[in-house]
Parts: sequence; structure tokens; C-alpha cells
Amino acid sequence: MRILGIDPGLQITGFGVIEKTGEKLAYIASGTVKTGSGGELPGRLKVILDGLAEVIATYQPEQVAIEKVFVNVNPQSTLLLGQARGAAISAAVLRDLPVAEYTALQVKQSVVGNGHAAKEQVQEMVKRLLKLPAIPKPDSADALACAICHAHGGQGLGKLATAGFRVKGGRLV
Repeated sequence: MRILGIDPGLQITGFGVIEKTGEKLAYIASGTVKTGSGGELPGRLKVILDGLAEVIATYQPEQVAIEKVFVNVNPQSTLLLGQARGAAISAAVLRDLPVAEYTALQVKQSVVGNGHAAKEQVQEMVKRLLKLPAIPKPDSADALACAICHAHGGQGLGKLATAGFRVKGGRLV
């Protein structure tokens, strides 16, 4: 099964493609779609949509995993991130691909075994789990981690099933 993981962002959207064969995971590709910090919002969303459509056409994933939006202190930032996420989801559904959504807590729990792990820990574990020669850049690492989380059924190393739970005060309830 080939999985595309997406870490949505309005300036930089990370993507990572892995393949799961039995219990083994293999790295296929990763990178970013960059829109920059200028320009009109519709044009930037088109860059994300077109960039991910190209990734999907090139690597032919069977499933997509994307990180859910968390609520920022700044509501405007949350809204913009949500729009970037919508463009990313649109790229997948236009190709009739199933999309699974995971919180950052679920992804970190699955990959590191700690839902509050630092970015550097996620990067290191992605490198180890996929046997990469170097630590991936943060946006690519987050996207690969999302794909790994999906490959592990949202449970992964910590074996903490988070489906049906919600986060309150930094804890699953």
C-alpha cells in the first residue's frame, strides 16, 4: 500500500510518500510545495492544489493521510491554515483517494511514542523508521510522520488507539 502524508501549510506544504508491505515501511519520496509569503490567497491555494496533484500523479498513492488543523491563538492564522488544508484535501479527493485525518498528538504518539514530542524527536524517528541516510527537513518529516501514523493504523509505537477520543488540556479524554 502506498501512502501520501501531507503536512498542510499556506507558505510550505510538506509531503511524504511511503510504501507499506506487510509490517515493513519503505521511503519513496518527500518534499515541499512552496507558495511563498506573498501573492493573493486564491493563487497560493492553486499552487498547493496543483503541486499536490502533480505529486499524486507522479507517485500514485492509494491512500492519503493529512494532519488536522489545531486552533492557534490567532484565529486568522487558523483560518488560512484550514484553507491550505482544504486545497490539499481537494487534490486527493479529485483523484478519488481516501483521506484519513490525524491530530499532531496522534502522529507524534504513533511515531515517537510521546504525543508531546519535540519536532527534532519526530525528525529523528522518521529517519530511523524509514532508514534514511539523513534527517529530513521539518515539513517533509511531519508529512512522512503522518503517513507512518496512517500505516500504523493511527496507533504505532505507543499502541495508543486515539480514534473516538478528543484532546482536552493536552490529554486524550
